[in-house]
Amino acid sequence: MTRVVFSMGSNLGDREAALTAAIDAVNPVAVSEVYETTPWGGDDEQPTYYNIAVIADDPERSAEDWLALGQRLEEEAGRVRDPERPYGPRTLDVDLIAVYDEDGAHVLSDEPRLTLPHPLAHLRAFVLVPWFAIDRDAELPGRGRVRELLRDESVSADARALRRLHPIWSKHHE
Repeated sequence: MTRVVFSMGSNLGDREAALTAAIDAVNPVAVSEVYETTPWGGDDEQPTYYNIAVIADDPERSAEDWLALGQRLEEEAGRVRDPERPYGPRTLDVDLIAVYDEDGAHVLSDEPRLTLPHPLAHLRAFVLVPWFAIDRDAELPGRGRVRELLRDESVSADARALRRLHPIWSKHHE
């Protein structure tokens, strides 16, 4: 079995519908509440994001399979990639943050197509806060425990700006 930690976000169209469809497709074990966040990466001329963390298991999927699934979900949600705006608006963004093998060991990858753990996750409150909310013992391989990463001055400042909204997955499945 492999386990994956996803960060999912949406700021165009029906944000909750896009996130719910993605959650339903990944066999979730845990799903964070929705957090509303400002855009990250300096491209501020766009709507706010809804962000969540999702932990999922699948005995048959490799890290590459998780990546392919995430990209398929983005495509199905109508995501359009604009090379001029790498941090621009999107109907759905699905990032693999960390992948664990059947023994619980971190899967590491430095391939151009797939870098694991996600190389910017330790800088992003919109990734770390939702992940920590569903896994208090979370650890980002090579960076340390998420609880410690959240204490970084710039990350903690961003974390204070997040607005926790509501559960999305449990609400959808009641």
